[in-house]
Amino acid sequence: MPDLPRLSIVTPSYNQAAFLEQTICSVLDQGYPNLEYIVVDGASTDSSVDIIRKYAHRLAWWVSEPDLGQAEAINKGFARATGEIVGWVNSDDLYLSGSFERAAAAFRAFPEAGMVFGDVLAIDGAGCTLNVMRYGNWGLEDLMAFSIIGQPGVFMRRACLEQARVGGQYLDTRFHYLLDHHLWLRIAMRAPMHYIPELLAAGRFHEEAKNVAQAARFGQEAYQVVDWMQAQPELAERFSRLSPRVWAGVHRYNARYLLDGNQPGPALKSYWLSFKARPQTALVEWHRMVYAFLCFLGLGRVKPAYFRLRRFLRRKKEPELYG
Repeated sequence: MPDLPRLSIVTPSYNQAAFLEQTICSVLDQGYPNLEYIVVDGASTDSSVDIIRKYAHRLAWWVSEPDLGQAEAINKGFARATGEIVGWVNSDDLYLSGSFERAAAAFRAFPEAGMVFGDVLAIDGAGCTLNVMRYGNWGLEDLMAFSIIGQPGVFMRRACLEQARVGGQYLDTRFHYLLDHHLWLRIAMRAPMHYIPELLAAGRFHEEAKNVAQAARFGQEAYQVVDWMQAQPELAERFSRLSPRVWAGVHRYNARYLLDGNQPGPALKSYWLSFKARPQTALVEWHRMVYAFLCFLGLGRVKPAYFRLRRFLRRKKEPELYG
């Protein structure tokens, strides 16, 4: 096997003791021989620090101190990282076996790539599969239209990460929900992306996760990302050409999270805006549009049946992933 490049992984942590040890082990148990692992804890008040200390001898660096949130914690870690390849995994998410070697192989095979990404399992608090998030050979224009990549499935080339810094920051601390997507856009403006059609990681959906607890705020921030895109001279031609697709994508994205946040009325309005901008974009989620309409009519009892049907269809399609 060729010499593997140094790979730096950062884990931001705050009061996720229930999941943190499993996250740490998913990194360390990869058996990747040239690994640099950094954990940045935001002064947790649960047993997180005890867990980190248990593995401290295998960490390149760790700290537990107050910070301004996830973005600042990750930026601290990136500033310490020395690897040619860089990634981060939140303290409730996981890497799947062999992920690091697959990422290193992809960078070796595609030296022009600024980032590589693979598919991601959606799991619940107990680790059971909820969904399989599969992507495709996406590029900058897909990101502009809000094709969303599961963050733990992404690895970045350090040189491109450095080039994508804004105001001296890796992650823009003005963003709290789409901080990852904003970073992917900045990297993709500078170098191609490469898709690995394999499962690389698992993202956890549980009651305390912000993708569940604060679902409606994701869409609000998506419109801020659109404002940012419109202000970038490098994106002006693309934005003008892709405008219907971008607006349809952001409205659909907003609708999805409004629905997850139990706001079916506003979700339907946003789906309608998506449909007006570009029907084929909105209709990708026709089943969610129907579900939103039923919820708006007060037929809340359809929710359990809807999710049971989705789980049944997914298990039927890929039974090996659902156990």
